[in-house]
Amino acid sequence: MPVTQLDPTTALIVIDLQRGIVAFPTVHPVEGVIDNARRLADAFRARRWPVVLVNVSGGAPGRTEQTMGAGFARPEGWDELIDELDPCADDIFVTKYTWGAFTRTGLDEMLRERGVTQVVVAGVATSAGVESTARQAHELGYHVTIATDAVTDRSPELHENSVERIFPRIAETGTTAQILDLVSGTAS
Repeated sequence: MPVTQLDPTTALIVIDLQRGIVAFPTVHPVEGVIDNARRLADAFRARRWPVVLVNVSGGAPGRTEQTMGAGFARPEGWDELIDELDPCADDIFVTKYTWGAFTRTGLDEMLRERGVTQVVVAGVATSAGVESTARQAHELGYHVTIATDAVTDRSPELHENSVERIFPRIAETGTTAQILDLVSGTAS
């Protein structure tokens, strides 16, 4: 369902826009995703709505058939948020160790303390961190919106599957411009 409204207390969750991850090739130019995430963050901060900046450090235990590659070593600074997000002291900072931002991070409690009932999700990768976080938020009872031009993935097929098949089942979707119109109250 296309984005219809934003609740009076909506939070922005920006997933994994960090040095090591934005260095990977993506389906869409990552600079556009970063710019859109930044525009959303600026608008949310102007409304004094929560902005959650999430980074990933490490990974969940457990066997999988696909990994980052044998012996993948994360270089120094890999998990540092990118400067373009212009982090502010009032932002909520979350470090996750799984794909989803709600697993064992306290994020649900932090949002509930602030009265948040809806989240807008942006970042990378569409089919991993973004989708997992959106699924968790939906399961926790939040209204979920995905900024479709503020997400990207390494795989066009995985990105497309999330945007076209998964997100419509758990969220509303819209472009950054559509969401910004709702933030500013100018949407019709």
